[in-house]
Amino acid sequence: MLECCGGENRGPIFFAAVFCGRICLFMSSESKFELCVRAVIIERGKILLCKSKRKRYYFFPGGHVDFGEKAKDALRRELKEELGLTVRSSTFIGAIENVFREDNRTHHELNLVFAVTVAQRSTESKEDHLEFEWKPVRELSRTTVLPKALTRSVLQWLRGRRIFLASQIG
Repeated sequence: MLECCGGENRGPIFFAAVFCGRICLFMSSESKFELCVRAVIIERGKILLCKSKRKRYYFFPGGHVDFGEKAKDALRRELKEELGLTVRSSTFIGAIENVFREDNRTHHELNLVFAVTVAQRSTESKEDHLEFEWKPVRELSRTTVLPKALTRSVLQWLRGRRIFLASQIG
């Protein structure tokens, strides 16, 4: 457990900190809260997905919102950092709360999701640990994309274009 206030536990959240410019609410030495942005980029019937080279699953491009940063600005920054992409437009389409365990840590994140159009089409990663791939939208439901609640919500959004809110715990 983390200690604060002279070692006293003052409730379930012990302290908040800005770590590498990211807002993290530490609840124990193994858990934190993260605010993230995700991009749904579809072109010519294909959707852009991201994958860590060390993992077997995909996720939607994006990343963490820095402290004091607007969500749309974070989205632009993350897509520029990861892929060198320039955002032409972005529209909020929903939010997903996700609580999961990975690498012996509990993560609790809120993903703000945007439909995005970009100035160019690229899969060349600017970050060594990531790779990107255009997958046919029709294969999205058969592809391991996490969180699953986000994948389901994006598929529903594609059918009806209605803003979504969902949670996935575990």
